[in-house]
Parts: sequence; C-alpha cells; structure tokens
Amino acid sequence: QVQLVESGGGLVQPGGSLRLSCAASGSRWRIVTMGWYRQAPGKQRELVATIDSGGNTNYADSGKGRFTISRDNAKNTLYLQMNSLKPEDTAVYYCYARSSLGLNYWGKGTLVTVSS
Repeated sequence: QVQLVESGGGLVQPGGSLRLSCAASGSRWRIVTMGWYRQAPGKQRELVATIDSGGNTNYADSGKGRFTISRDNAKNTLYLQMNSLKPEDTAVYYCYARSSLGLNYWGKGTLVTVSS
C-alpha cells in the first residue's frame, strides 16, 4: 500500500505562484510514474502533469509553460511548481502514483484557490 500526502495548497492571487509537494511512503514496489491531477467544482478530474522514473514529463495544454513537475526519487517526493496562476486553475490537486505492478494510488488532495 502506498500513502500519498499532498501539501502546499492555499489561496493565491492571479499571477502568483505555488509549489505543491507530495510525499510517498509505504511502497514495497518501485513507483514508476507519478503525477498531478486536478478537479474543479462541477468538473471531472483532469490531468495536469506526469513524470516517469526516467524524468520524462508530460503536461496538459492548460499548464504548459507555467507548471513544472519534478520528483526527488531519493526522498520519494513529487513537486509541482505553478507560476502565473489563473482563476481557472482553482481546483483540488491530487497526487497520483503508479507502481511497477500497475497499481494506482491517489492522495486526498490539496485545495488551490486563485482569487483576488
């Protein structure tokens, strides 16, 4: 069983920045892919960005050029640096991990609110 704990959410003004973190623990199997998803009120959960164990990244169009995903394998920690935030980025952001066995794990989420 993998536990994922997100942190770093909060209230930020438009144009501001936030850095989300996700600490992973408890995995007996190698975590292959990690990522961030988000869910805005009344909308479906959507991909933000993913990163594999080799450091290859994938971004949704909404975050390209503004968001940067990274991971520290030694610390089993995932990050999402978000710059130039917009009100439409307001959502609960979820950490995601996929093990080498193909099992998927989710954190409980952290709320990001972009508002003046």
